[in-house]
Amino acid sequence: MKKLLASLTLGLSLLLGGTAIAQTPAAPAASDAAPVAAMAEAKPAEAPAAAPAAAPAAPAAAEAAPAPVPNKGDTAWMMVSTLLVILMTVPGLALFYGGLVRSKNMLSVLMQVMVTFSMIVVLWFIYGYSLAFTEGNAFFGGFDRLFMAGVWDNVAGTFANGATFSKGVVIPEIVFAAFQATFAGITGALIVGAFAERMKFSAVLMFMALWFTFSYAPIAHMVWFWMGPDAYGAKDVVDAMNAKAGYLWQSGALDFAGGTVVHINAAVAGLIGAYMVGKRIGYGKESMAPHSLTLTMVGASLLWVGWFGFNAGSALEANGFAALAFINTFGATAAAVLAWCVGETLMRGKASMLGAASGCVAGLVAITPAAGNVGIGGALIIGFLSGFAGLWGVNGLKKLLGADDSLDVFGVHGVCGILGAILTGVFNSPALGGPGYVADWVTASMVTSADYSIASQVWIQTKAVLTTIIWSGVVSFIAFKIVDLTIGLRVSEEHEREGLDVTSHGETAYSR
Repeated sequence: MKKLLASLTLGLSLLLGGTAIAQTPAAPAASDAAPVAAMAEAKPAEAPAAAPAAAPAAPAAAEAAPAPVPNKGDTAWMMVSTLLVILMTVPGLALFYGGLVRSKNMLSVLMQVMVTFSMIVVLWFIYGYSLAFTEGNAFFGGFDRLFMAGVWDNVAGTFANGATFSKGVVIPEIVFAAFQATFAGITGALIVGAFAERMKFSAVLMFMALWFTFSYAPIAHMVWFWMGPDAYGAKDVVDAMNAKAGYLWQSGALDFAGGTVVHINAAVAGLIGAYMVGKRIGYGKESMAPHSLTLTMVGASLLWVGWFGFNAGSALEANGFAALAFINTFGATAAAVLAWCVGETLMRGKASMLGAASGCVAGLVAITPAAGNVGIGGALIIGFLSGFAGLWGVNGLKKLLGADDSLDVFGVHGVCGILGAILTGVFNSPALGGPGYVADWVTASMVTSADYSIASQVWIQTKAVLTTIIWSGVVSFIAFKIVDLTIGLRVSEEHEREGLDVTSHGETAYSR
């Protein structure tokens, strides 16, 4: 795999070197942080206009600049992106997972995905948004937005604004909060696949509430929270503003749309759950083949469509970097589908529909942290490598780990999330076609990072990955243990054999 990456990188380095886009990194304000690595369009300086022949005397004091007004196009794009992420979860992820389990557990998976998503969205608006995206310390936010307090500006008589990634460019804060709510919701729903077909419904929900509070919200804060471009108004405040950001943001970690926050975070929780809940009855002895690959393919297709909102929406503006994330999501996913099919053909002599659908998800996962941080060529390489990495994750690695990760949450989301996060540090380099720019927030000027170090950024990315793995692993273990000691994790053997649709919900997916 290392030789393949080295060869591809060397062969395409000249091509990739010309794909960098002249734009500048930015991020949201104190109450509205978002993916740290997103970029905003750089605006060239304008030449001063010639002074008139008889100019009037300058006023004694300059008038205060008017408050920025949300751009309708940016606002509309973020609302559409929010809807697309909801589409990813219900029905996308629900159908993808539902088709992979046995027919007797179809409805139980649909329920766990939909209700988990719904519960986390409610918790997000009660306290999660505040813990993730308000000023606190390097690991947790504060309580300024409990129950979404303050999103209506009583003084101005309008909704509060949230910054984007450009100075003076805003969207309504409630739109940003809704967009980020969908991220939190789908992250919890992803975990469901690791212990599908054997965990109590009440235990699933109790675990999700604990994990969301102590793992998702703090990691989102660590990776994505900072004070925003407009807070950097003078040179003497730069250090103070940086010190208020999340722990991993301060370290320089790049995560455009959730490689660490969403995929690695969820994958580690799922793996811990697979170990602690235990293997399904008959695992390795009885057939546990997917009952409907048709539904799985439909779900994967909806995930691909919805993921454009997930990644391109993370630019927070309808600009060039949203377009870059859009095309990278498109190309990387297609490359991963092809790679997985090639790998299966080499292994088994034929490609499968399950493999193509899995490759689709693998590519989507891997490009998530890199979507706005790499050039198009880099995205294709990341996607192609993720197809092979995911195939290894659900075959070789799964056997090594020995866990019954029912729907390969760690094999796909964990392995490909780690791959994408680390390769972001490689292909963000301007020499390999990445944007690779830094911004001077005092002057709002764009500075090319001529001394960009791939090795240094890869190490920063690796530390972010390790931090996420350790944090999520510890929180997940404690949360599962609390649930086990209080209400128990697993259904009875009788209920498991009969199927969770009937025993947990009193329904069946199909008439008998």
